[in-house]
Amino acid sequence: MKISMNLLLWATHITDEHFPILAELKGLGYDGVEIPIFEGDVAHFEKIGAELKNQGLGCTCVTVATPDADPRKGDQAAVDHLKWALDCAKACGGDYLCGPFHQPLGEFTGDPPTDAERGNAANVHTQAADYAQSLGLKMAMEYLNRFECYMFTTMADAAAHVRRVNHPAFKTMYDTFHANIEEKDGPAALRAAKDELLHFHVSANDRGTPGKGHIDYLAHFKVLREIGYDGWLCIEAFGRALPDLAAATKVWRDFFPAKEEVYTEGIKMIQQMWAAAG
Repeated sequence: MKISMNLLLWATHITDEHFPILAELKGLGYDGVEIPIFEGDVAHFEKIGAELKNQGLGCTCVTVATPDADPRKGDQAAVDHLKWALDCAKACGGDYLCGPFHQPLGEFTGDPPTDAERGNAANVHTQAADYAQSLGLKMAMEYLNRFECYMFTTMADAAAHVRRVNHPAFKTMYDTFHANIEEKDGPAALRAAKDELLHFHVSANDRGTPGKGHIDYLAHFKVLREIGYDGWLCIEAFGRALPDLAAATKVWRDFFPAKEEVYTEGIKMIQQMWAAAG
C-alpha cells in the first residue's frame, strides 16, 4: 500500500512554484502525489517528473474529458485527447492515468446514457488503452455521482464498462465521496468489482478532511486488504481557492480550516485505519 496526495488541493496545473509542497509531503511520509493533467505539454511534465524523482516520490495522474474531446461522441478528438494525457503521464513518470474521462463534467441530456453513447465511449477507451499499453501505462476510469455526470455513476456501472472494453490496460477506480452518495453498501460494491479495481481515492463525504466526516474507512480498508489491494490510497479534497474547479465540483463553502489539516491529518488517519484493518 502507498499513500499519495492529489495536488488539485493546490492547483489544476502544477509548476515549479509548487515544488516546496512536494518536499513537505515527502517529509510527512507520503509515497507520492497525483498530478493533474489539464493543460501543458510533454516537456513541461518531464520537468515535473524530474522533480518527483529528485524528491523520491512516485505519482499517478488525473485528467478529464472536455466538450471538444467527448468520448460519448466516439470521434478521433476524444482519442487524441487521451493520448495527449497519456504522453504527459508517461513524461512525469506516472504509474497510470485516472479520472472521469468518460464525459465532460456537469453535462446532462436529461436521459440515461444511450447504448450508442456507451458504445462510443468503449471504442474510444479501447483505442486509448491500446496506446496506454504501448507506453507501459494503465488507465483507471472514475465514476462520479449523478449530480456530476450520468454516464457511469456506480461501481457496478464502471466495472461493466471495463468488462466491455476488455483490455488489460483499462480498469476503474473507487472514490469514497462518490460512493457515499451512490452505493447502497460501499464496501460490498468495492468487493464485487475487485477484478476491475486499479485505484482508490480517499475522500471525505463533504470533500473535506478524510476522517472528519462519516465515511467508514475501516470497513473499506478491510475489503481492500481482503482482496489483496496493494496500490495507491490517494487523498482527494477540494477547496475554494481554484474558482473553475470549485464551480465544477460545487464547492462554495469551506470544508476545512486550512489545507494543512487535510494532508497532515489525512495521512495519519490512513495509516491508523490501514493498520487496524490488518
